[in-house]
Amino acid sequence: MSRLPAALLMPALLLSGCATMQPPRNAPGSLYAAQQGVPGHPACLTRSALPDLAGWTEVSPASFALAPDMLAAGDRLRLTIAGDKGLLTGSYVIAADGHIQLAGGLRIGAAGFTLAEVERSVRTRLVAERLIRPLSNGVRLEQVELAGVPVSVAGAVFEGGTVRVGERQAEVRNLNLSNIVSGDLNASRIVSTALRAAGGIRPDADPSAIYLIRGGHYARLDLSGALAGFAADDVPVTAGDRIVVSSTGCLKDALVRPSQITPPGIRIFISNLSRPAPSNAMSAIGKDSTSLPYGTRFSQALVTANCVGGSAMNAGRSAVLMSHNPVTGQSVVISRPVEQLVRAANRDAMDPWLMPGDAIACYDSAAMNLRDVVSVISETVTPAVLLKNMGQ
Repeated sequence: MSRLPAALLMPALLLSGCATMQPPRNAPGSLYAAQQGVPGHPACLTRSALPDLAGWTEVSPASFALAPDMLAAGDRLRLTIAGDKGLLTGSYVIAADGHIQLAGGLRIGAAGFTLAEVERSVRTRLVAERLIRPLSNGVRLEQVELAGVPVSVAGAVFEGGTVRVGERQAEVRNLNLSNIVSGDLNASRIVSTALRAAGGIRPDADPSAIYLIRGGHYARLDLSGALAGFAADDVPVTAGDRIVVSSTGCLKDALVRPSQITPPGIRIFISNLSRPAPSNAMSAIGKDSTSLPYGTRFSQALVTANCVGGSAMNAGRSAVLMSHNPVTGQSVVISRPVEQLVRAANRDAMDPWLMPGDAIACYDSAAMNLRDVVSVISETVTPAVLLKNMGQ
C-alpha cells in the first residue's frame, strides 16, 4: 500500500469517530425530573413518606411555639442577689457541660431548663449552703444573651446533619453585653434557619410535613406558607432538637426557587473549551458565573458559560449536564442541543433545573468539528503528497 492511500485513511477514521459519538447513558431509574426526558415520569406520592415516630407523643405546634425558651450551653445569664456586695452577683455563661459555676465552686445545671427553673435551683442551692436567707425575692436570674444551638436535620434536605443556628457576630454580642435591659430574642433560633443551614429542602420535600422532635414529643409543622408568603409554623428550636423533612418521592417545580426554607443560591461547575476560547479563563468563567440563584435552568447557565450565540457556523453547539438524583444519589448525565433550548417552543419541557454541585460542559458545533477534520486532512495529506512527489 502506498503512503498516500494510507494517509487518506486518517480523515476517514476521524469522520467515523465523529459520527459514532453516543448520547450519555444513565442507570435505570436514575432520572428524576420530567425535563430530563423521563418517559412516564412517576407522579408524586399521594401521602408523604413519614419518619419512624414510634414511641413519641404528638403535640400541636403551638405547644412548642409558646413554650418558654430552654437554656443551652453558651447562653449568658445575669444573677442578682439581694444585699450581695459582688461575691455571687454577676454574669455567668452556661458551660459546655450545661452548668453554671458560682463563686465557691457551686455548680448548678442550667442547659435544658427554663430560666425560672434555673432561678429556683440557684435559690434552693444557696439557701441549702446557708449563703443567703430564704427570702421570696432574694434571688433574681435574668437572661442576657441566647447563643447558637446545635440542631439535627434529616430527610429531604440537601446537606443533612447537625447544624448550629442562632450564632451571632461579635458586634451583636458586644451590643447585648453593654445593654442593661434583661431578656433576649434570638430570631435565628427557628426551624427555617435550621433548614437553610442544612442546605435547604430538596425539590422532593413536602413542606407541609416537617417534623420537630423534642424530649419525647413531636409536632408536625406546615411551612408551605414560607414559599407563598403566608403564615407558617416556624417555631423556635433549642439544643438537641431533631428536624425531619418528609419526601414525596418526586421533584416539584414549585419548590425550585429561593425562599426561607430553600437554598438562596447554588454553586455549579462549568467547562467551556469550545471555539474560539482555548481555555475556561478566556471563556470568562469565574466565581460570578458559577454562583447562581436557586431556580436557574440549564439554558441560563449555558449563557453564563458563554456557550450560546456566536457565528452561524459555531452556534449549533451541544452541551451536557452532569447532576445526581437528590433522592437516590445516582449520577445523571443528559445532553441537549443548545440551539434547540433557545428556539424550540417546548423548551421548558427539556430544560432541567440546576441543583447544587451540578456541572455543565459545552461542546463545539458540527461545523467546527468538520473544520478540525479538514485541518487534520490538510496537515496529514499535504506532507504525504510532498513525500510522494519527492520520491518520483
